[in-house]
Amino acid sequence: MCDVFSLTECDVIGFDLDHTLCRYHLQETCRLLYESLAKYLVEQKGYDKDLLNVTTEGWDFCFKGLVLDFEEGNLIKLAEDGTILRATHGTKNLSTNEIVQHYGKERKWKHFNNLNSTFTRSAKYYFYDNYFDLPGALLFARVVDLLQKNGNRTLADFSKDLISAIDHNYNISAFKENSGTFFPSVKQDPGKYLQRCPDSVKAWLQNLKNSGKVLLLITSSHSDYCRLVCEHILGHTFEDFFDIIITNALKPGFFSQIPHQRPFRNLVNDTEDCNGLASLDKPGWYSQGNWTHLNDLLKKMTRKSTPKVVYFGDSMRSDVFPASHYGNWDVVLILEELESEVIEENEVNSKDIRAEPLEKKGKYEEQSIRIPSATSHQWGSYFLDDYKGINEVEETQKYTWCSSCITTYSTITIPSIEAIAELPLDFKFQRFSSHKPRTIGYYPKAPISLMKSHQKE
Repeated sequence: MCDVFSLTECDVIGFDLDHTLCRYHLQETCRLLYESLAKYLVEQKGYDKDLLNVTTEGWDFCFKGLVLDFEEGNLIKLAEDGTILRATHGTKNLSTNEIVQHYGKERKWKHFNNLNSTFTRSAKYYFYDNYFDLPGALLFARVVDLLQKNGNRTLADFSKDLISAIDHNYNISAFKENSGTFFPSVKQDPGKYLQRCPDSVKAWLQNLKNSGKVLLLITSSHSDYCRLVCEHILGHTFEDFFDIIITNALKPGFFSQIPHQRPFRNLVNDTEDCNGLASLDKPGWYSQGNWTHLNDLLKKMTRKSTPKVVYFGDSMRSDVFPASHYGNWDVVLILEELESEVIEENEVNSKDIRAEPLEKKGKYEEQSIRIPSATSHQWGSYFLDDYKGINEVEETQKYTWCSSCITTYSTITIPSIEAIAELPLDFKFQRFSSHKPRTIGYYPKAPISLMKSHQKE
């Protein structure tokens, strides 16, 4: 495989929507996501009203890449070999000795191999890998804290109640019926939660289209919410950017193989036709579907037996792993943690943090509410962490499991589409590769924490 990657070598450019094409105001959105679930639990299921109040320190708990261990009731942070680097029970940190008591002297999580090889969900664990998930981790931890205080519910009870809360807020008819908390809030004030695409990104999309690329949008959002988001970030003519739009794709199931494939469905006024399509015959806007039928259409459109596809996405489980592993697509991972590390380093090195652009810092900076993509005081770096020995006396550094997944499954990793929008389409990016240093493959540069570690090696 070539050591470099360029968009000009691709026939098809695909995009996820949320946190990829559409960047959210993360503080406001995480607050709303948490509130939408907590409010339901309090008002409909009788949970303690204290669940609605989150302190500044509480928001620091939100951290991408955690795994919920249902069997132990713990949240854990994993190293690339399945070793547990950090853990909490509820919001309380577990010491190294307490981790050993739960998981043994080697601190190996027994379900790691299954998660690492398939990324499938299980009744025994849950992987929080995107910003929509993060408030759920905080909610789970706080419920565990409350259960320890009064004990009138079990984790099994909470799991059922949480599923009800999710269905109430995000079922297929919630947007149309204006039910729940999330959709009504976004519909009322989309600019509070959604960032408009800069002109540079719009020009970049048009440049791709003009160069003969097939542009593809695949999102698990339903068509009505997708339309609201796209109209806000790209304008009312957003459909002109894309040859194919697929909503309610239910990723990663979209990449499933026979016999688990779902058929594509036509949409009429945002309602799915009850009859599935046997195949895709032409470009357009569809719902559900599967990778195999899409690939057949792409072959026709590109007139190539094996069209070269690159897909931009933010979720390791829903975008990066299945598109790479099953679709054999190149994948560009959107990772806002890259941008946050640069901002944090600038603030450390500058006495006047007001020099940072307001849109980079976020309007909650004055309230000291941590940006969800920033390094967590409780959980540490997203990319590597200290591995502490028994009684906290010995300490080495280990790469996190998330860091390892990035270099294994993504072609390159960038902080945002905006970061590459003004580059020429034939710009040559350095790919990730097993025979290169871990710092190669990130653009515009590797995470500061990785670069510092690499310099020590």
